[in-house]
Amino acid sequence: MHVATAPTVWVRTADELEDLVDTLSRSRAIGIDTEADSLHHYTEKVCLIQIAAFGGASWLVDPLALRDLSPLAPILADPSILKVVHGGDNDVTSLRRDFGFAFRTMFDTSIAARLLGDTELGLQALVRNELGIELSKGSQKDDWSKRPLTAKQETYALSDVAHLMELATVLTKRLADARRTEWAREEFAALANLPPAVKRTGPDEFRRIKGSAKLPRRNQAVLRELWLWREARAAAADRPPFKIVGPEVLLALAEKPPTSVDQVAKALSSYGRQAGEVDVVFAAIERALALPDSELPARDHGSRTVVSASARARTDALRAWRDTQAAACKLDPSTVMPLRVIERIAAVAPTTLVELAAIEGIRQWRVSEWGSALLTACA
Repeated sequence: MHVATAPTVWVRTADELEDLVDTLSRSRAIGIDTEADSLHHYTEKVCLIQIAAFGGASWLVDPLALRDLSPLAPILADPSILKVVHGGDNDVTSLRRDFGFAFRTMFDTSIAARLLGDTELGLQALVRNELGIELSKGSQKDDWSKRPLTAKQETYALSDVAHLMELATVLTKRLADARRTEWAREEFAALANLPPAVKRTGPDEFRRIKGSAKLPRRNQAVLRELWLWREARAAAADRPPFKIVGPEVLLALAEKPPTSVDQVAKALSSYGRQAGEVDVVFAAIERALALPDSELPARDHGSRTVVSASARARTDALRAWRDTQAAACKLDPSTVMPLRVIERIAAVAPTTLVELAAIEGIRQWRVSEWGSALLTACA
């Protein structure tokens, strides 16, 4: 494993942040990563920002000690400074949510590798395969809101940005050799424009539990009550909902609602902290079972649209084309064309490149590369 020899540089005060911004403003590229606490708290927040400058220097910025990070905003929005990330969608959306940052001129090593047809897309695999360096991922699931961090955590955090610039250099050449630079440029621009992360809340969020759509409406009402109970418990305890009770337990309770408190206690027996909630859970189930039909969850019409026979035929033709093209290009089929975009194309049935390019999510690089073939498949 690569071990950093330079001392860890923390940024915890306004003066230290000012010095960092001054240094970064003279750099042509920086690597960025973040660590959050979603596995340990109800509401996720960015707990650490790792930054590496072109040339080797790196820092750990502590948002828990320094809540005003606005001096960093001009750096991240500066089009002349390349921001290198790996799997940066969560970094971008979280930093935009917590600090209002905007981004320009990005390079995502994970996106680049996917566009090149690599099958191992994790940072650890890419650094090993491209640079011959082994990274440790031992602290990946730690609670990054705790202070102080251990030396092991510091080393882990810094290793996530230490090799980003070198990795981007290698992947940039591979993209150019494969004539896919424009593909990547457009995908990087889309990454930079992702909206802020938003915590999804509300009674209808029970539909996020896999299997909920197959339940009868009465059983969905039970699942909705159980979901609301779990959300309230998670918020009060400041714990992730899945650590209160697993979604598979909620689904099982909704599929076959218990008829006694003892049955609820048995279902929750693996979650000792909820022993005192058995009566509350049973009351929630009974409340849902007693609801009038008019108050049951409506069928989720948003996810069900009527698809014509001709649109289904176009979808089948487009999927067959995509799978053949993916094999020829040695790409994952979803990289050639995500299914959601295929379905949009099939619904619109474009007859010109202009109509094709106007479809949401299509990307200009796909139109340029395969536009005529897509129109032929649609026809």
